[in-house]
Amino acid sequence: MKLQDGTRHFRTLFLSDLHLGTRGCQAERVLDFLRHHDAETIYLVGDIIDGWQLKSSWYWPQTHNDIIQKFLRKARKGTRIVYVPGNHDDFLRDYLGVHLGGVVVEEPSLHVSANGRRYLVIHGDRFDAIVTNARWLALLGDWAYTCALVVNRIFNGMRRRIGFPYWSLSQWAKLKVKNAVSYINEYEKILASEARRMDADGVICGHIHHAVIKDTNGIRYINCGDWVESCSAVAEHSDGRFEIITWTGIQHESKPMVVRAAVRAA
Repeated sequence: MKLQDGTRHFRTLFLSDLHLGTRGCQAERVLDFLRHHDAETIYLVGDIIDGWQLKSSWYWPQTHNDIIQKFLRKARKGTRIVYVPGNHDDFLRDYLGVHLGGVVVEEPSLHVSANGRRYLVIHGDRFDAIVTNARWLALLGDWAYTCALVVNRIFNGMRRRIGFPYWSLSQWAKLKVKNAVSYINEYEKILASEARRMDADGVICGHIHHAVIKDTNGIRYINCGDWVESCSAVAEHSDGRFEIITWTGIQHESKPMVVRAAVRAA
């Protein structure tokens, strides 16, 4: 539903992998998205704050603080906000069940859609063998990913100067490398199996920065994507339908340049 001020209102919004505290976070796009979208409930599906990066090098510009304040204001105005920790903000796992400024920390969380379907909401890192069994390798991979994002920023800076829109070089490479595609497919299967084990109809997750809505072995698998490369979120409509919203650009402070959406019936 679209309100008079141009805001789209949903039953539920799901965002993951903002990675606040890193230079890769596209904070201006997050803020612009939050200006144009609202919901009764907002799930923050892990890696919202990047504790790994902040431990090694402090980076916290005003826009990152503005995002936190935006969520807290929404909570004060009555929006239910659920924070499901991920591996980069795993320090919040010490506060499960605690309300922080109106935001409740839960892991896992169970979301019941408008049409009565049960969705397991988890970040997904606990089902990533590299993260759970070889933390040093995960940290090395995180460093390599950060380097790839630097190259990506330089690449897109050149594209902007010649009038081309944003295009994720690192996302393209991820989907072209056979091992990466196999990893994504296996990850989806494992999380779908966990949802079935928990007697849920589907799973809503993040972690691998790859937004998608699909059916995997009779289980609805939904990944929110991220706000480093794809700038995507998942929205639930009042009838239980789920939509991936890709917020791809800002024309100026308050108007989106491009919005792409894919709607799937629940």
